[in-house]
Amino acid sequence: MSRIALTFAVLESGGRVTELGYVFAAGVVPQVVFMIGGGVLADRLGRRPVMLITDASRFAVQGTLAASLFLSRPPLWEFVLLSALLSMGEGFFNPALGGLRADIAPRALLADANALIGVAQSAAAVLGPAIAGMLVAVTSPALVIAFDAASYGVSVIALASLRIPPAGVPVQSPWRDLTESWSVFKSQRWLWIVTVQFSLFNLFTWAPYLLLGPILASTYLGGAQAWGIVTATFAGGSVLGGIFMVGRRRPARPLRYAAICTLGYPIPCLMLALRAPVYLVAGGALLAGLGGAISGALASSVEQQRIAPGMLARISAIQLTGSYSLGSAAWVVIGPLAGLVGAVPLLAFGAGYAALSSLVVAALPSIRSVRWESAPTPVAGSDAAVTAEPAAATSA
Repeated sequence: MSRIALTFAVLESGGRVTELGYVFAAGVVPQVVFMIGGGVLADRLGRRPVMLITDASRFAVQGTLAASLFLSRPPLWEFVLLSALLSMGEGFFNPALGGLRADIAPRALLADANALIGVAQSAAAVLGPAIAGMLVAVTSPALVIAFDAASYGVSVIALASLRIPPAGVPVQSPWRDLTESWSVFKSQRWLWIVTVQFSLFNLFTWAPYLLLGPILASTYLGGAQAWGIVTATFAGGSVLGGIFMVGRRRPARPLRYAAICTLGYPIPCLMLALRAPVYLVAGGALLAGLGGAISGALASSVEQQRIAPGMLARISAIQLTGSYSLGSAAWVVIGPLAGLVGAVPLLAFGAGYAALSSLVVAALPSIRSVRWESAPTPVAGSDAAVTAEPAAATSA
């Protein structure tokens, strides 16, 4: 709900596409900057304590923004500052979440656990955007932001109820933690290939889609409610994809299958470039969400199979940092670039890149050679794995 509310709050406060890009950049750049440190901290101090602190902080940040929106039209600098603080919390929270999944679920059931988590997240996101669009239309973005603030309070209560075995006390320095994690990350060829793919995808495709989509929705689709429907159908596709994955036999070559499933991402971007009606844009978003959920569940499970549990948060942090770094910079330049060349060429190029990159990655030997492990055992994170790639990643 909050992304739509924030978008239209900035627009209602007099912001244009360039100012909206600054706010979006502030919502991503701090996350990228702090994510690796957040991963190290989560592996050293425990995932749950880090998540509790960051959610309590984000409750305060979103509460402040909601109060400001109720009282007045905040200036641009306030949107940027509060978005940056919220993003900083994401930088600490997300790597810890990646490791917490492996703490909770038996390793043999991680694939189903990942799929179910995706279903839960996406189910909430199905109604959220549509409700946000209607609430923004009939009330104000402030009410939606207030609901978002309350959700962080609920998260704190939920996390406080978890009982996780305490992590062992590290005997090496944080710098050694980081260098060791980087060595393991580099040794997993499939992992850095996927990271590079999504780094460029976020730069060329998804950042333009998320930034220019609401603008085009305002100009020809009908405004906040139409964009809420598009976002909700994306989440609906994610729910369907997650349900499809639960309890299903996994493909023998999971990463190749995952790469093919990402072919859904270009469709809504292309529909916007063609100025298609809302039902076609929403249909494309549905396919993108469906394929993205299947792809994400498979890729997460492969990572959790092949990375030692004590290193998962750090590896997840490196991967997320690489995936988001270029996309976060794109927020600042997309607005001015769209003013020069137009939104349609940017979206068309983004759709073309996404389709081509999915096909190329699916064909790479390092992706095709990764096999599903029916009895998952982590193969990276030991001293041996630091210096050599796993056999599954290098065999024909």
